[in-house]
Amino acid sequence: MKITITKSSLQSFLMISLGLLLIGCSNPKKKKEQSKELKAVTYPSDVLPFLNEWKILCGDGTSYKELANIEHKNFFYVENEKGTDWVVYKTPNAGITSRTSSNTRTELGQKKHWIPETGGKLTGTLKVQHVSTSGDARVAASYSVVVGQIHSDEGHENEPIKIFYKKFPGHTKGSVFWNYEINTEGDNSGRWDYSSAVWGNDMSVVGPDATTEPEEPKDGIELGEEFSYEINVYKGIMYLTFTSEGHETIKFTKNLLKSEFSTKADIPQQILSLYAAIGRDGVERENAYAGEINYFKQGAYNQTNGKNPEDNIVWSTGSETYNGDIAKQYANGCYAEVWFREGTVGEGTLPDEE
Repeated sequence: MKITITKSSLQSFLMISLGLLLIGCSNPKKKKEQSKELKAVTYPSDVLPFLNEWKILCGDGTSYKELANIEHKNFFYVENEKGTDWVVYKTPNAGITSRTSSNTRTELGQKKHWIPETGGKLTGTLKVQHVSTSGDARVAASYSVVVGQIHSDEGHENEPIKIFYKKFPGHTKGSVFWNYEINTEGDNSGRWDYSSAVWGNDMSVVGPDATTEPEEPKDGIELGEEFSYEINVYKGIMYLTFTSEGHETIKFTKNLLKSEFSTKADIPQQILSLYAAIGRDGVERENAYAGEINYFKQGAYNQTNGKNPEDNIVWSTGSETYNGDIAKQYANGCYAEVWFREGTVGEGTLPDEE
C-alpha cells in the first residue's frame, strides 16, 4: 500500500503538534507539578528561617557563610519524622574543627556580635538522637554534646554558657546541664567551668574508673526526648529557661558583669574536686564578661575526642576515632547527632515581658 504525504498535510500536522506543545507548556497545573518535582529537597533554611542570621562549620571542616538552600550530606540536612521536619546537625568524634578547639562540630555561629550590656536572646527546641558510645567514664566530657552556647570573640575567647546533653552508654536517661566558664584573671591556663544541673546530673558526676558508670539519673532526659531552652541576656544579666514535657521547668539567673569567683575563697568545691588532677584553680576578673564581644552558637558541638585521659581527666575523653575515618566513626557509634525543629535569635528582653 502506498502512502502519499502532501505538503499541505505535513503543514497541518506540524501546526497541530505545535498547538499541543503550547497548550502543555501553558498548563499551570502541569507547571506546578513540574515545579514540585524540581523541589525534591527540603533545606534546613526551609525549616528554620532564622538561618540567614548564621554561618556554619561542619565536622569535616566544610563551612558556609550563607545558608539559604544549603545542605551538607551526612552533616547538615533535613529529616522528616511523622510529618515534622527537623534540621540535623551531625559530627564525628574526630574530623576538622576550629582553631580554638580540639573537638569537632557541626554548629551555627551567629553573624551578629554583641556585648552583655546590649544583650541578645537565643531559643531552641531540639532532641539529641545520639552521643558517642566510646569514651572514658572517669572523664567529665565523655559521652556529651553541646547544643547551644555563648562564645566570646576577644580576650581569652571563653564561654559564658555551654548547654550540654550527656548520656552514659549503659543508661537510658541522660543529663542536661549548663556550664559557666570563668573569664580568667591573667593567665587563662587556670580556667575552669562551673556546672549546674537542669535535669539529671551536673558535669562533675563521673565513674570511679574508666569502664564503670555512675548511677543513672532518675529525672533525666532520654535520647529522642524533646526539650527547649532560652538564653536571654538583658542589660548584662543572663536569664535561662529550660522546658520539657513531663519535666519541671527550670530557671537560672547569672550576672555577666560582676564575678562570683574573683578570689580563691570563691572557688566552689565542685571545681576543687573535679579540676584538682589538672591543677586548674584560677580566679575570674571582677567584672566577668563586661564589655566583651560575644555571639551565640547552636547545633552539635561534640565534646568527645581521641585525646589521652591521663593528660587531662576532665576534657580528654579517650574516645575511639578510627584515625579520623568519618564513615567508620558513624558506623560504630562514635559521633553526636542533634535535631532542631525550632529556633529564634534576636534582642534580649525583660524577663517579665516573656
